[in-house]
Amino acid sequence: MTGVTAILVLFLAPQAPGAQPPAPAPAPVAPVAGPAAVQGALFGGVPAGTATATPLPLSLGDAIDRALKQNLALVLAEQGVRQARGTQEEARADVLPHLFGRASAVRQKINLQAFGFSGFPGIDNPVIGPFNVFDARLFVTEDFNLKDYQEARSESRRVDAARWTYQDTRELVVLVTGNLYLRALSDRSRIDEVRAELETARALHQQAVDRKAAGLVPGIDVLRAEVEVRAREVRLIDAETRFARSKLDLGRAIGLPAGQDLELTDPMPDPQLSPLTVEQAVAMAFENRSDWKAAVSRVSAAEASRKAAVGEALPGVSVDADYGAIGQSVGDARNTYTLAGAVRVPLFQGGRVAGRVLAADAALQSARASLEDLRGRIDYDVRTATLDLKAAADRHAVAVSARTLADEQLRQAQDRFTAGVASNLDVVQAQQTVASAQEELISTVYNVNLGRASLGRAVGMAEQGFRQLVRGQ
Repeated sequence: MTGVTAILVLFLAPQAPGAQPPAPAPAPVAPVAGPAAVQGALFGGVPAGTATATPLPLSLGDAIDRALKQNLALVLAEQGVRQARGTQEEARADVLPHLFGRASAVRQKINLQAFGFSGFPGIDNPVIGPFNVFDARLFVTEDFNLKDYQEARSESRRVDAARWTYQDTRELVVLVTGNLYLRALSDRSRIDEVRAELETARALHQQAVDRKAAGLVPGIDVLRAEVEVRAREVRLIDAETRFARSKLDLGRAIGLPAGQDLELTDPMPDPQLSPLTVEQAVAMAFENRSDWKAAVSRVSAAEASRKAAVGEALPGVSVDADYGAIGQSVGDARNTYTLAGAVRVPLFQGGRVAGRVLAADAALQSARASLEDLRGRIDYDVRTATLDLKAAADRHAVAVSARTLADEQLRQAQDRFTAGVASNLDVVQAQQTVASAQEELISTVYNVNLGRASLGRAVGMAEQGFRQLVRGQ
């Protein structure tokens, strides 16, 4: 996963004043840019442990810590680093000297005529032996060429890129986990609010029944109040189901064992604005974002790969040496050695080098283009995250005011109904307005906190940002 940017957004349609808010569907999470396998891995985990019969207490910090150990995307990124290191070791082996030893003991009889020796005076039989040969020797070989050196340098830069990609994956895992935890907190808040609305609807229904029994209101008021009770009961069922699914999504991403229930122990953090200016945030992004550093390392790797392709057409030097003892037996073996050097000069390779240089140059230009695109995307991410956070904060301020007004509207409608100067239609409409205002309030609190986390991701500090949320900062 490289050059990844994730902004996770809760899409909630605003409700018109006085309209009955439908039970919200599970908030979709915007897909993370990158391969489909990476997108799925961020929401998957490697289960660890055994499920318990009682719910597991889980704070936001606990969820993040567990995700950083068990999330599938992070496990795969860690293995990607190990794979890159293995390839680096292979490339380094071509640069370092190769040393090996050999010991042999031979007993043989040979025919000299087979080697072109014949007609020796006094020798009637060309077959000699048997005789023994013992040889123990160390061999050293080393090739000096630009190609192997640059390939080793390229693989070293790819290891750097893999490590930065791992750090970038940590940021994404924290962002996804924090988003899932905040979403679950929002869903829990909806349950509490719908239960309160249901109790209010039941009380108003009973009031309508009592007033009808006293002959003060028509039966339609009782029927209208009963419909409102049933609507709240349906919303409560939907809210409880949604909360249960949110906990399942969270448990899946942090690698909880199958069937393990959760108990969220942290409240929803208070919405706050970031003190950063856009200019400060952009500067922080280029200083901290791991995907930027990974892209820079990939450009360096591509540059080294191109030099390696060019170096294949240049002369190379090889040195071979051995040192050991040889004789008929170990006791009479004598020390001998060989030292040889050679220069290899490529003359004609059928266009192979030109082809490799062309391919390496294309890869280099692609890496540079991706780096420049990421430069613009980082600036875009920071600016859009700043705008989204400010808009969410402004909407939250309006939502707080709207909820206060909706509560007052409901109180006055109840007073009018009790005084007999209005039917309970006004009360039902006021209830719906309160529900819509509360839904908007819950949504904006979530969006402000998620906006802070998204800005943290945009500047390369998602993990630190969520740690601050945990501490209430």
